[in-house]
Amino acid sequence: MKQAKARAKRATGDVFAAQLPGVAPVPEIRARAFEIYKSAGLPHRRMENWKYTDPRALIGEVLPLAPRPDADAIARAKVSAKQAAAHQAVKLVLVDGIFTPHLSHLGELENEIVVRSLREVVEDAATADLAGLVLLTTSNPAISLNAAMATDGLVITVPDGAALNPPIHIVHVATGCSVSTFTRSYLQLGKAAHAAVVESFVAAEGASGYQANDAIIALVGDEASLSHIRVAADACDAANISSAIVAVGAGAKLDFFSMTCSGSVSRYQGFITLAGEGAKLSANGVNLVRGKLHADTTIVVDHAVPYCTSREKFRAVVDDCGRSVFHGRIVVRPAARKTDAALTTRALLLSDQAEADNKPELEILADDVTCGHGATSGALDENLVFNLRARGLSEKDARMLLIKAFVGEAIEEIASKNLREFVTVRAEHWLRGGG
Repeated sequence: MKQAKARAKRATGDVFAAQLPGVAPVPEIRARAFEIYKSAGLPHRRMENWKYTDPRALIGEVLPLAPRPDADAIARAKVSAKQAAAHQAVKLVLVDGIFTPHLSHLGELENEIVVRSLREVVEDAATADLAGLVLLTTSNPAISLNAAMATDGLVITVPDGAALNPPIHIVHVATGCSVSTFTRSYLQLGKAAHAAVVESFVAAEGASGYQANDAIIALVGDEASLSHIRVAADACDAANISSAIVAVGAGAKLDFFSMTCSGSVSRYQGFITLAGEGAKLSANGVNLVRGKLHADTTIVVDHAVPYCTSREKFRAVVDDCGRSVFHGRIVVRPAARKTDAALTTRALLLSDQAEADNKPELEILADDVTCGHGATSGALDENLVFNLRARGLSEKDARMLLIKAFVGEAIEEIASKNLREFVTVRAEHWLRGGG
C-alpha cells in the first residue's frame, strides 16, 4: 500500500509543477481532488467495484503527462481523426488531451449551440462556477484523478428547445508513447433539447503504450433527449479508463451505447441517475475482445424518483486469452415506486482460454416495482453452425454470421440509423480480424 501511494505521488507530483490550466478556484478544486486520489492510490481488487479489474496490477502506475502536441503529432492525428470520423457529424478533435480547433469543424454547429474548450472555461474567472461543475469530484479514485489532472476537454451547452443536428463527434487521438492523457468534458441539455454525441478513442501511427483517462459530465434537462455513443479502439498496448456521470431529468430520455474493441486494458464506468419522474434509459454495450485485452464495462443506474424506466442490454465476444467484465447495478431508492427496470448480459466465448465475468445486481429499496436481470455465457451453438453450412456457407462465414447477429442484438438498440451504421462498420472491422 505504501509503495502504491508513493508511486501515485511520483506519477502526479510533477503535474502541478507543470501548471495545469485554471484560475481560482480551479487550483483548489484540483488539489482537493488529488488528495482524494492520493489517499487511495490506483484502484485495486479489494475495492468491490474494481473486483475484476485491478489497475494497480494491470497498469502499475500512472505515466508522465503527455506534452502538448507538436506539428508532427498533429499531422499524424489528422490522418487518424479523418479515418475515425462519423459520417455527417460535426468533428471536434482532441490530440493528446488538447483541443485542436484547426482539425475540428466548429463552423458547422447551429448558432445557439455553445462549444468551448475546458481550458478556456477554467482560465476565465467569469466562468468559475461552471468550472466547479465541470471538475466534479467523487470518491471514485479514477474520477478524482481525472479532475485533478485534466488538461483540456469540451464544454457543450444546448439551450432549451434546441436540436443539435447533425451529431457532434468528439475524436480523442493519441500520438505519444508511454505517456498519459487526461480529458474532461461537460454537456448540458436544456429543457426539451435534443442532441447526439459520439466519442471515439483512436491511436495515430506510432502511438503505443499510452494511458488515456477521460470523463464526461452530462445533464439532460426535463423532456430532453440525448444519444451518447462511445467507441474505444485504442492501440493494442494502450490502457483506457473512462467515466461518465449523467443525470436525466423529468420526462427525458437517454440512449447510451458503448463498444470496446481494442487496447490492452479498458475500463468504462457509467453512473446514471434517473433524477426526474418519467425519465427513460436505454443503456447498451458490446465488448469485442481478443488477444490479451482486458475490457471492463461497469454501469450503475440509480432510480432516484418514481415512474422511471431503464433497459440494459450488454453483449461480449471473447477470443484467445481475452477477458471481458460486465458489472451492471440497478439501485431503486425508497421513494422510487413504479420503477420498471431490466438488465441482461450475454457473453460468447470463442476459445477455451477466454474469460467472461458477468455481475448483474439489483438493490431494491422500494415496493411496487418491476425489476429483473439475467446473465449467460457460452460457446457458439454448433447445431446452428451446421445448419448454416448445410445451406452452402463455409464454416468461417457461418460462424461470422452468428457472431454478427449476436453482437447486433445490442447495436440494433441505437436509435439513429447513421450512428447504428457507424458502430456496425467498426464491429465488422473487428470481426474481420482488425483492431
